[in-house]
Amino acid sequence: MNLTGSIVALVTPFNSNGSINYEKIGELIEFHIENQTDGILILGTTGESPTISAEEQREIVRHTVAHAKGRIHIMVGSGCNSTAKTVKRSQEFEQLGVDSLLVITPYYNKANETGMVKHFEAVANAVNIPIILYNVPGRTGCSISPSAIKTLSKRPQIAGIKEASGDISYAMTLAPHLSDTFVMYSGNDDIIVPLLSIGAIGVISVWANVMPQAVHDVVSSYLNGNPHKSLEIQLQNLDFINALFVEVNPIPVKYVMNELGFDVGIFRAPLDEPSFENREILRTLMDTHIQSGFLTRP
Repeated sequence: MNLTGSIVALVTPFNSNGSINYEKIGELIEFHIENQTDGILILGTTGESPTISAEEQREIVRHTVAHAKGRIHIMVGSGCNSTAKTVKRSQEFEQLGVDSLLVITPYYNKANETGMVKHFEAVANAVNIPIILYNVPGRTGCSISPSAIKTLSKRPQIAGIKEASGDISYAMTLAPHLSDTFVMYSGNDDIIVPLLSIGAIGVISVWANVMPQAVHDVVSSYLNGNPHKSLEIQLQNLDFINALFVEVNPIPVKYVMNELGFDVGIFRAPLDEPSFENREILRTLMDTHIQSGFLTRP
């Protein structure tokens, strides 16, 4: 898994009747290729995956792979809280031609440490493409222990982790296990630079949906020996990044995309439009960023 840089956690665009807008998926892929995004994650949290049926998921994967034509790395979220279902999805998505899998920790029923390890090992034994572990305790109510990471990092098929706890102290416990064969991606847009400083090689980003070049530049500047420029870009955009999480993701970013003219459509229930107060916050920061030249319309 030698993919460095910005991997966009792509929104799923919907038509007004709630169906998948496949044409818009193609447009978004082209937008990201043109703006130096390094990889695309589909069916992640930002893609509203819990509300997308199994057949819709397969069709989104088919369409994305067919449209990308190998021009950009395609990662897909295949995990759930059932090991058997996760294995099945992972095998199906591999057969459809994706480049890697993002596998979340089992949520709700959670798992003890041995169960957590066995869950990921079952997926690793079932596929032949790289697996990225997804640690996001704020969503799942559980975390992968450092000792479990030590075990899993030695599995050839398990190529890295998306670390989205927001806990730098926890991330530091993972740093000793990073290597050429087990990498880290920041799962939080507000701490990309801090995680790069302890060995991360990129970010799986919500922010990249609207500012792909900037997110690419944060990572590439750091990895190419210019941490000061990387930090400057991160700090210039920190207020805007934080606003993208003023409500549960992906509500703010999808609202901003629609305001900018991306036309990514409605939310699927139970998600809804942001509150009036939060719309005002988002519009104010959008206007400021547009005037400063940081943000442009597609």
